[in-house]
Amino acid sequence: MIIKEQISLADKNWFKTGGNARYFCEPSTDVDFVAALQFAQANKLDVVILGEGANILISDDGIDGLVIRSAAKNIAIDGQLITAGAGVNMQQLIDFCLDNQLLGLEEFSGIPGSVGGSVFINIHYFQFLLSQFLISATVIDRVTCQVKKVDNAWFNFGYNQSTLHDGQHYLIDATFALKPVDQLQAAYAKGRRDEIIRHRNQRYPQSNTCGSFFRNFHAAEIPFEIQGKKVPFVAYYLDKIGVKGALSVGKAVVSYQHANMLVTQTGATTTDVIELAKAMQQKVKDQFGIVPQPECRFLGFKTYPLL
Repeated sequence: MIIKEQISLADKNWFKTGGNARYFCEPSTDVDFVAALQFAQANKLDVVILGEGANILISDDGIDGLVIRSAAKNIAIDGQLITAGAGVNMQQLIDFCLDNQLLGLEEFSGIPGSVGGSVFINIHYFQFLLSQFLISATVIDRVTCQVKKVDNAWFNFGYNQSTLHDGQHYLIDATFALKPVDQLQAAYAKGRRDEIIRHRNQRYPQSNTCGSFFRNFHAAEIPFEIQGKKVPFVAYYLDKIGVKGALSVGKAVVSYQHANMLVTQTGATTTDVIELAKAMQQKVKDQFGIVPQPECRFLGFKTYPLL
């Protein structure tokens, strides 16, 4: 188990910004993961789990602790059950399933991330949630370093939500129950996968972004109605203030494809992204009296950086 010091994180997240990790490791086995957590405990270090960095923003000051990125990339099939390590790329898992005539996960085609990050956030696309397919998982306890099996109910899944958000457990692998089909049905599903990816590529930027930066509003956060109903969709308000493809700070810009996606250009800093996000918040607040809140996760910040 190798633990490295002062490792750049800018090449380990989609925004391509952020400082160094004080310590960094990539455990590939349960034993490695236990050793990493014991190292953090012995040195009184905070632990940060990093997947493929598709839904995060890392402080320019970096992360003063131990950053763990799973290198567990094993995939195993048992009938209609498939178990994948937390470090497995989701699209690679989807392709593997289709090649083995197992259907279900192709609904999430084109969504970036690892299995660990996808379970953490409970990825979703239209009416599908990853939690609809997960039946069990292996997790490790942050304090006791105990490795244990848990079922779907343990995760208390919700929209963009799971038990993993409490920071007390980390995912090692996950098992999904899928639908076995014949070769013809699998071929149709591969076509569906390709069409989903094509559709996503047309609608969204494919690099240097965290995807949707702000979450949708909760009904209680909206004190007014538009044409007789509350509109929860944050993109509605961002479209109304005219930021799409027009607003920028430094080397960070609002995508021309989607008003809720921020994109970095070469030389961008995390501070650029933060200042752009704050400018968007302020414009929505000035016009509508409500403040968008981030869906993107912030890592390494000593204080909350937005409004």
